[in-house]
Amino acid sequence: MPGGVSSPVRSFRSVGGEPFFVVSGKGARVRDADGRSYIDYVMSYGPHLFGHQPPFLNRALARAIRRGTSYGAPTEAEVRLAERVTRLVPSVEMVRFVNSGTEATMSAARLARAATGRKRIVKTEGGYHGHADLFLVSAGSGVATLAIADSPGVPAEVVEQTVVVPYNDARALEDAFRRLAGEIAAVILEPLAANMGVVAPAAGYLEAARDLTRRHGALLIFDEVISGFRLAAGGAQEISGVLPDLTTLGKILGGGLPVGAYGGPRALMESVAPSGPVYQAGTLSGNPLAMAAGIAMLQEIERHPPYEDLERKAAHLERLLAERIDALGLAGKVCLARAGSLLTLFFAPGPMTDFASVKRSDTKRYAAFFHAMRERGVFLPPAQFEAWFVSTAHTEADLRRTAKAAGESLEAAFRDLH
Repeated sequence: MPGGVSSPVRSFRSVGGEPFFVVSGKGARVRDADGRSYIDYVMSYGPHLFGHQPPFLNRALARAIRRGTSYGAPTEAEVRLAERVTRLVPSVEMVRFVNSGTEATMSAARLARAATGRKRIVKTEGGYHGHADLFLVSAGSGVATLAIADSPGVPAEVVEQTVVVPYNDARALEDAFRRLAGEIAAVILEPLAANMGVVAPAAGYLEAARDLTRRHGALLIFDEVISGFRLAAGGAQEISGVLPDLTTLGKILGGGLPVGAYGGPRALMESVAPSGPVYQAGTLSGNPLAMAAGIAMLQEIERHPPYEDLERKAAHLERLLAERIDALGLAGKVCLARAGSLLTLFFAPGPMTDFASVKRSDTKRYAAFFHAMRERGVFLPPAQFEAWFVSTAHTEADLRRTAKAAGESLEAAFRDLH
């Protein structure tokens, strides 16, 4: 296995050292092969809204696996999950299930090009939308952490059709439409940036993107793979009130199993095969185990909305961390950014508004902090440009232990690295 892992960010390459191997997760904790337990804020990068192995999810999967694992034929579970998605996500009238966020964004871009008859896709600097060729330009997340500007193997003629603009810069987006009049098929962005760390949209930014795309005949794609069902039942678009033409989903939608989806108005989605000519397929798309997990997750969200609890816990953690930062006199050297149950501690002064500001972060000091936290039993993303994820399973004791560990780890990181 290249680097010994199945995904680069797991390698700890960006922070030095070797990764630990997880053998189990329960509630707010994971346990490694050496028997050490960690308070987990990676949470598989988002899907574990209710922590690891919530009983309702285990029951749903146990029932599903007794019936079979894959059929290559439609199942009722796909329809039931589609009904829940279209009920919860404001802009989605029809949905197509795929196996990953990368498949979802790639398919949404293809559909946008087909619908508009145009080639160019606009993305934001530092925005990570999966590893499809057209998106591996100025990407955030693990790509930024590993300092890979563009991946070898991506043809220049493919990325020439991708236009990069700064996040939160409506003027730059307007300039792109002016320069490339009639050429832009779609703008894709995260309505809450979470792949360069947590960066909130500026007031009026999403509204400006909606207005510009509409005026210029382009589509607006919201990548809600992370924010979907985590910020609210209807995702970031429910909170902002700005509705895109296409939405991509993942993470919580599969309850930790591999799944993605893209959806939008019926008129657009009926262009997808077999209803229309835009081809996309997958043997394991709509896998019955993933569908069962998705139904269980969305059903739990509807029956017992977790968002007040998540907000309370994440805000409490933010306050506890801020107290430690202030006590150490580090307010001008680090900053916290939070949106709902997503949080990032940046090793740079704030505010964080775009990738340029995020890139000022001291990644070496973050690496020292990461290892110090791990030694104290707290598992964070091994990359500065990722979010921490709070779950309903995190307890008051977990949050206080995390803040104590963070104070000690910050002190060590700034003492040991001059």
